[in-house]
Amino acid sequence: MWNLLTESICISIRRVGLWCLRRLCIMRKLPSVLARTLTSGTSASPGLLNMSEVRSKLRDIVGASTNWRDHVQAMQERKALHTLLAKRQEDLPPRRMKDSYLEVILPLGSQPEIREKYLNVHNSVRFGRILEDLDSLGVLVCYTHTKQEMQQMSPLSIVTALVDKINLCQKIIHPDCDIKFTGNVSWVGKTSMEVKMHMLQLHGGDYSPVLDATFVMVARDPENKRPAFVNPLIPESPEEEEIFKQGELNKMKRIEFSTSSLLKMAPTAEERNIVHDIFLNTLDTRTVSFQSRKLPPNSVWMEDAKLKGLEICHPEERNIFNRIFGGFLMRKAFELGWATACSYGSSRPFIVSVDDIMFQKPVEVGSLLLLSGQVCYTEKNYIQIRVHSEVYNANTREQHTTNTFHFTFISENEVPQVVPKTYGESMLYLDGMRHFTAVMREM
Repeated sequence: MWNLLTESICISIRRVGLWCLRRLCIMRKLPSVLARTLTSGTSASPGLLNMSEVRSKLRDIVGASTNWRDHVQAMQERKALHTLLAKRQEDLPPRRMKDSYLEVILPLGSQPEIREKYLNVHNSVRFGRILEDLDSLGVLVCYTHTKQEMQQMSPLSIVTALVDKINLCQKIIHPDCDIKFTGNVSWVGKTSMEVKMHMLQLHGGDYSPVLDATFVMVARDPENKRPAFVNPLIPESPEEEEIFKQGELNKMKRIEFSTSSLLKMAPTAEERNIVHDIFLNTLDTRTVSFQSRKLPPNSVWMEDAKLKGLEICHPEERNIFNRIFGGFLMRKAFELGWATACSYGSSRPFIVSVDDIMFQKPVEVGSLLLLSGQVCYTEKNYIQIRVHSEVYNANTREQHTTNTFHFTFISENEVPQVVPKTYGESMLYLDGMRHFTAVMREM
């Protein structure tokens, strides 16, 4: 199958993109047994939550204020919930996967008035808005898993720690057809939870898969300062056992990937050879100098393949804990990444995969958010984009990294090869190649 993909990638992009993405959809097994029945069926049940109700429920669960001027009082009131926290995980009742299972409808087809928010200039759905919806759903799934019957408000502050991966199997998301999201907790540690989510869209009376997503959430105390225990998860069938084991494997892979990071470890021998070959291919043969470099044909220096942006973080974009909403950060990073890929490839790019988004530091309301989008690896029609975000404190003039985002795009046309010049750019190139290889392995 991999050989077939490799051979076919050389044909025209329109056939490549559709073939690859369709094969991805066919080959990927839906991770959740609970979601498998939702790949077919008729229109959504009228009893399903919609996205507006998801966010309303989240505000009710944590007692969040709807007015910014009242946010300090609302957070003070949450301090009293400390007494409801479990001292040990063993004190909490175990949950099943189906206990946290949710279905949510985004009625783009049946409620045309909400389409404008999701519509892009190409008459398809803005993927950045989908990222926001996935983030909200993931949090609600976790609150459903940890819900205590006698408690109206949750003592837990559940936040997104990591977007492990989002893989798409449709090139276009239509703006005039209903969308259904499903999700459930698939793995639990002491204070963290993995959430599997699926998005399906209604076509001709049937729901067909659009994407699969894996998020990792962490539970903290009412003030969002310290870790807090969450309910254990009990698999009920051999298939659920496999899903749970996969969650444990995902955790181990993340640790391994972090340990071998180029910020910590030297490149492998093979990677060093790749960097040296690039260096040799860019030497100016007319001079005998390590400093004289020449750009190969149909190539772009990495330093010329970037875009930057700035966002002022207003209260409108706050989450239920009065920090900037993680979904908003993902949307802004994606849109900058898309623009970077678009300007680099000189044609419309399509998102193939999102992976390894680590939320390292919360972004406070009022922050200046600096975003930098960089083309770090290219291959045929594929563009690997890295978006780095940091907050700038105007008073101290200090900058701190908050997130790093990785996006894989496929362009309508074959793109130039991006070429690193410095050692630091070479490490970016290798890191991009690692992420791209991991995405292709999934496909």
